[in-house]
Amino acid sequence: MHGLMQDWPLLCHKILDHAATQHGAREIVSRSVEGPIVRTTYAETRQRALKAAQLLEREGFAAGDRIATLAWNTGRHLEAWYGIMGVGGVYHTLNPRLFPEQIAWIMNHAEDKALFVDLTFVPLAEKIVPQVPSVKRVIVFTDKANMPQTSLPNAIAYEEWLADADGDFRWKQLEETAACGMCYTSGTTGDPKGVVYSHRSNVLHAMIALVPDAMGLSSRDTVLPVVPMFHANAWGLAQSAPMCGAKLVMPGGRMDGEAIYELLDTEKVTFTAAVPTVWLMLLQHLEETGKKLPHLKKVVIGGSACPRAMTKKFQENYDVEVIHAWGMTEMSPLGTLATIKPEYLELEGDAKLDIQQKQGFAPFGVEMKVTDDENHDQPWDGKTFGRLKVRGPAVARAYYGGAGTEQFDDEGWFDTGDVAHIDPQGYMQITDRAKDVIKSGGEWISTIDLENLAVGHPDVAEAAVIGIAHPKWDERPLLVVVRKPGKEPSKDELLGFMEGKIAKWWMPDDVVFVDEIPHTATGKIQKTTLRKQFETYELPTA
Repeated sequence: MHGLMQDWPLLCHKILDHAATQHGAREIVSRSVEGPIVRTTYAETRQRALKAAQLLEREGFAAGDRIATLAWNTGRHLEAWYGIMGVGGVYHTLNPRLFPEQIAWIMNHAEDKALFVDLTFVPLAEKIVPQVPSVKRVIVFTDKANMPQTSLPNAIAYEEWLADADGDFRWKQLEETAACGMCYTSGTTGDPKGVVYSHRSNVLHAMIALVPDAMGLSSRDTVLPVVPMFHANAWGLAQSAPMCGAKLVMPGGRMDGEAIYELLDTEKVTFTAAVPTVWLMLLQHLEETGKKLPHLKKVVIGGSACPRAMTKKFQENYDVEVIHAWGMTEMSPLGTLATIKPEYLELEGDAKLDIQQKQGFAPFGVEMKVTDDENHDQPWDGKTFGRLKVRGPAVARAYYGGAGTEQFDDEGWFDTGDVAHIDPQGYMQITDRAKDVIKSGGEWISTIDLENLAVGHPDVAEAAVIGIAHPKWDERPLLVVVRKPGKEPSKDELLGFMEGKIAKWWMPDDVVFVDEIPHTATGKIQKTTLRKQFETYELPTA
């Protein structure tokens, strides 16, 4: 016996239809690449997305075609995204922070047929597109007056292109399992791997994100997605915000503390999300200027571990709730969020921070477990480390082209490559990437715990920990530190600060000071580069 409900496919363009119908006048505010602040609405965005879809079909692009974007978070990028999906195409967000040859490799692997590009990235596109023969059309996100002279093939200014359509178009009727988006991972070894989102997975992920114990958004919120759309769908905010009718504030290309503060203040932003490096810049700007955050209620921090000191500063100095989150491109990307369960509601101070430092618990739609190297399930005791594995309706079951098959098993579990433990209340805590964990004397040492502890020192701007070869213990930790401007903490001072807060055998064997720590294109500490930099380093204990 089957249910007698309507067959209503979960398609992404229905999100925009809903936003335009129920919240049509709600604003989308963008800091444009050209400079001025641009204001539009959900109703206008839907109409312009229909025009984009109409033109893509007129130019011969069809369902399943990959159409790349190389752009910041702006209203134009958002409407092109929905236009691509509405014609049955597959948006393919490119990360401009990768090397040109990496971007060209990714575009060729995906066989992108067109490219939407911001003015900022036209010079980069001019280097890349000649290496990608499948690209037949380039649309530059600008108007005719600001359109640069370019060697890009068949290039046109977006506004000039859009003016040639009337928007009399009906979204394509697709199966909800049809591909709608594509993003390549940067956190894996070897070549980047393509993750292909379906309409169904994106819609379900947006619903998951909206529940109170996840991001908890509503039409009363003003949302600033600092995390770029090329980082796993801006953590789903490009779908969940219009789904609930929240006002959107798009930061464009300026990510410095002053620019972010300006938008937070002038647009009265209540919710924002980004990686820790962005918030370091904002907090520094606030400290230098003495400004406050009277409107901001909640900030989601993910991408890499959120330092304890950052959580404490947001909450105690600025009365902003911090939600520590974890996820992956392969998970659309939300996996866990550290909101507070009833069991922990009475906690205050350091005890509460202990919980908030964890990556959190999984919402409905994400299943988790930790296993040992022989794939035996590990207990949820908050202590036993294991390989973190996940599954769910918005979790990848394969990579595009069949790469990385060893990360997926027959029961649907995806091996994240993270090492973690889970406590009895379901809170998961990442202790390392499997490839970064230090094995000393047969025991594991968490580099993330050591880094978070070191960053808690008031004179430390950033810290990283890597394993260095040791003749007796196999590996021992080396602490790499960037000092805050004008501060001169010593090795002994830092080790003294850490003493008593970790097991003695976890204590770094040495501390080195550097001007900067290398990062990946997604803002994570680049441990591979650090390990190469210090591959001949000899520890004083060796």
